[in-house]
Parts: sequence; structure tokens; C-alpha cells
Amino acid sequence: MVTLTTAVLLTGAYLLGSIPFGVVLTRLGGAGDLRQIGSGNIGATNVLRTGRKGLAAATLLLDGGKGAAAVLLAQLVQPDVALWAGAAAFLGHLYPVWLKFRGGKGVATMLGVSLAAWWPAGIAFAVVWLGMLALTRRSSAGGLSGAIAAPVAAAVGGEPNTVLVLLGMALLVVWKHRDNIARLIDGTEPKVGQR
Repeated sequence: MVTLTTAVLLTGAYLLGSIPFGVVLTRLGGAGDLRQIGSGNIGATNVLRTGRKGLAAATLLLDGGKGAAAVLLAQLVQPDVALWAGAAAFLGHLYPVWLKFRGGKGVATMLGVSLAAWWPAGIAFAVVWLGMLALTRRSSAGGLSGAIAAPVAAAVGGEPNTVLVLLGMALLVVWKHRDNIARLIDGTEPKVGQR
């Protein structure tokens, strides 16, 4: 049975996740509407295409932070809902009510959720993400690899509930990257820094 507290926590987490920091920061920074730039995505990689590295870094931190915050706040109120609050924030980023449910791809937000929910999975995510990014210079390759690494790490660590939630997130990250995957396969995926 879903209690009022649970409903409030999950709704609040979704609304927090729905905040499109990339769109907000690029507008405040005078870089225009992010959805009309580059790939049209609202995440840090596309913010980087504006040439504003500071805004891209801030977007990355805030998108990750909202995922972590949803988990940590729920842990204070109702710990058994914390993982699901993270999932709600993640879904908010992917399908934000403020942008007619057209959101980002979820990599940074999933990283934040992973770190807050079970930090070894978050560390595995970050290490694999950065490693693949350094190796390929393609943001999508790094993000996809990191997202897959997180539930694998949770499985190895014997965290069944965490595995379930992170696996669902990883599958959605893969789904949201389906166009990137096609470009990776045919060799046309742009490298980081390319406009």
C-alpha cells in the first residue's frame, strides 16, 4: 500500500528530476535555447557544444546532484523508498513535465543516484565512464558503458534491490541512446568538443 508520505516523496523526486538545468543555465548564461543547439539534448554534452565549459560542468554537477539528492532526502524520511525516489528523479530527467516530457538521456542523473544509493556502484560507473570517454573521446560510449557498469557492480556486491533499480535505469539509458549507438556502429558519432 502506498502511503501519503511515499506518494509525496516520489512526486517530489520526479519534480526535482524534471528541472532541466542545462536549459536553465544556457538561457541564464545568454547561450540561447539549448534545445535549438547541436543535438537538441538538454544534457551537459550538448551544453559543451555552446563552447561554455563552465555551464557544461555546472549542468553535469546539477543533473547528478538532483539524482543524489532525491535518494538522500528519501533516506532521511523513508529509507525503504530511497531507491525508488532516485528512480523517480531519473524518470523526471528523461521525461520532464516542464518540457512536455522531452528530456535528457539520464547519464549524469543515474550516476548521482548510483553514488547515493550504493557508492561502490557509483564509483564503478564513474571509473568506467571516464575510462571509456578517455579511450574513445565519445561521450555516448562513456555514458553507456558507465550505466551498464553500475548494475553489474551492484550484482557483484550482492545488492539485489540496487541491481533491480539500476538495471532498469541502464536499459532506459541504452534506449535513449539508440541513435548514438547507430552512429557509433557506423563511425559517425562525433567526438567530445566537435560541434
